[in-house]
Amino acid sequence: MRIATVLIPLPLPEAFDYAEPEGMDLAVGEVVAAPLGPNVVRGVVTSLRDASGGNRPLRAVAGRIETPPLPRESLDFVEWAARYCVDAPGQPLAIALRGSSAPKARPERVLIPTGKVPTRPTPARERVLQAAASEALAPAALARAAGVSDGVVAALVADGALAEELREAPVAFPPPDPEHDPPRLNPSQSAALEELATMVARDAFTVALLDGVTGSGKTEVYLEAAAAVLRRDPEAQVLILLPEIALTEAVIARIAARFGAEPAAWHSGLHPTRRRRVWEAVTRGACRIVVGARSALFLPYRRLRLLVVDEEHDASYKQEEGFIYQARDLAVARAKIAQAPVILASATPSLETLWNAQSGRYQWLKLANRHGGAVLPTIELVDLRRHSPPTGRWLSPPLVDAMRETLTKGEQALLFLNRRGYAPLVLCKACGERLKAPDTESWLVEHRYTGRLVCHLTGFSMRKPDRCPYCTAKDSLVSVGPGVERVEEETKALFPAARVAVFSSDTAPGAESARELIARMTDGDIDILVATQGAAKGHNFPGLTLVGVVDADLGLRGGDLRAAERTFQLIAQVAGRAGRMARRGRALLQTWAPDHAVMRTLADHDRDAFAALELAEREAAGLPPFGRLAAIIVSGPDAQQLDRFAADLASVAPNAAGVDLFGPADAPFSLVRGRRRKRFLVRADRDVDLQGFLGAWRARVKVPGQVRLTIDVDPYSFL
Repeated sequence: MRIATVLIPLPLPEAFDYAEPEGMDLAVGEVVAAPLGPNVVRGVVTSLRDASGGNRPLRAVAGRIETPPLPRESLDFVEWAARYCVDAPGQPLAIALRGSSAPKARPERVLIPTGKVPTRPTPARERVLQAAASEALAPAALARAAGVSDGVVAALVADGALAEELREAPVAFPPPDPEHDPPRLNPSQSAALEELATMVARDAFTVALLDGVTGSGKTEVYLEAAAAVLRRDPEAQVLILLPEIALTEAVIARIAARFGAEPAAWHSGLHPTRRRRVWEAVTRGACRIVVGARSALFLPYRRLRLLVVDEEHDASYKQEEGFIYQARDLAVARAKIAQAPVILASATPSLETLWNAQSGRYQWLKLANRHGGAVLPTIELVDLRRHSPPTGRWLSPPLVDAMRETLTKGEQALLFLNRRGYAPLVLCKACGERLKAPDTESWLVEHRYTGRLVCHLTGFSMRKPDRCPYCTAKDSLVSVGPGVERVEEETKALFPAARVAVFSSDTAPGAESARELIARMTDGDIDILVATQGAAKGHNFPGLTLVGVVDADLGLRGGDLRAAERTFQLIAQVAGRAGRMARRGRALLQTWAPDHAVMRTLADHDRDAFAALELAEREAAGLPPFGRLAAIIVSGPDAQQLDRFAADLASVAPNAAGVDLFGPADAPFSLVRGRRRKRFLVRADRDVDLQGFLGAWRARVKVPGQVRLTIDVDPYSFL
């Protein structure tokens, strides 16, 4: 007998040992059914050993689940990710197995020849039989292939010349052709590609930063690197990570045009049966290129040979719930496990990536100019102290004038405000109460389209009442501040003949609706697009020449570690949507702080100056990339119990040189869904084993049943 160690995709502290039934002959990576308490659950075999010398009875594996096994590299990555994020290994395993538990597509009803000669042979019937002999097809598809009516096919079935058969849909994807339609690269792109091709040829782990201004053609360069990989190894697999679902369709179209075959998409919007097909194809090595969101990292690749993280700076790569991880960092680790190169692409790299490039840890490839002769837009600061909008308005006179000039030329404008809804705050002018979601400290946002007040933190919504819920005053609720819906309302009042649309997660909640809106803007069917951050990422609108940032200071009010960095990146990216073709673009930033370093460096297109200032401040404080951060968040429904546990947790923190501990303190959102929340912040020097410190600290306490303890390595949200 052998002992099988089985990892269960649940938040359990370790894998469990089971007896391998005689004759089952399991292998590492196989998905099995295993008893756990009174239930039978899925799990993955992570190791097998001889049972000699064992003296304790073990429950036996219940059976093998018919699904492709996980490769050894995938198991190594799952275990590494759990250690790095200081979480149970079952958490990342659940992500890796997500596609295997999705339902399979129903078998297709196809027709095949039986060999019987039809009672009444005709040319039409002969064509049907010839088509059926070459490929098993569904009845309607067979009729189309033979150029006959459905009745001819039905008659052959009734005659016994064709028989029905149920077959599973194939899971393979057409192989990409690296020679299909290569682009013509400019000298800067060609130089970068030459470096990447050399890197690919080494068949070893390497990290390269592809650092190019907006519109410089980074996508073409990394697609040619993928082509170089596929030339060397036709069985190779390439993963391209994107921060937003809305970008997926555009990149898929570019890949299909380049390689003559569509890649596989992987994101939360996939139909479950499609998810299953992609998962199985990747696991069997039948899918060469995957384009996906952050969870695509955990797909069980059979032969991963290149990873690309596009817009690597984007905060969307940080998973904030469940298994908490930063996909960019885990992508580098996944590439190291596979001994494959990884390309980090961005016009505004994260300071951590930029510092690694400056230090020589990453290869640094630069694209300094826009592709095809286009030039960067001019960036102008609109000082709202001198050019304030009229009362009740949010667009300043200089911005309105620029919009009027743009529309007169037949060009497009984009107004950017990173706030969904109509107004971010609703208060009662009678009693002063700010409306909040029940059991949550989050303000309710008014959505004028739906007539509802929505909590963007918890998803709670309610119809806007005609009376204040607190003092019952009638018609006393007023909306404070602008959201994209309010800016749209103002824009339509100023330019009634213009075609105006809003691009946010409310108006384009899924991949299909986002694709339709982007296509309308690309085709020139929209004159003014009012948008949140989804429009700032990777889109190419040929007629867009003006970008107006309604509240450039908004991100600077966050007060967290990355407030300045995020603001610079977001505004530089959205400004970069303007003038990407022949006509030069311009961007107007409405700001109350035109002398702020972020605004000055944006106006000067001086990213390096901004990075130098920000890195100097981080180094002085020992913050990333010069130090490391982690957060511990504890929450519970009982405030007194939570206070006692937080105090107990603080009292048993390990003493370690090079580690600073702050907290416990109430989280800015101190109440969410009826649970009180407190935060600890840990700052550590780079040479400190932060994961070891956090693991040892957590092991010193017993967490009460109603309390949750969450560890966030390298936190992005401080709420």
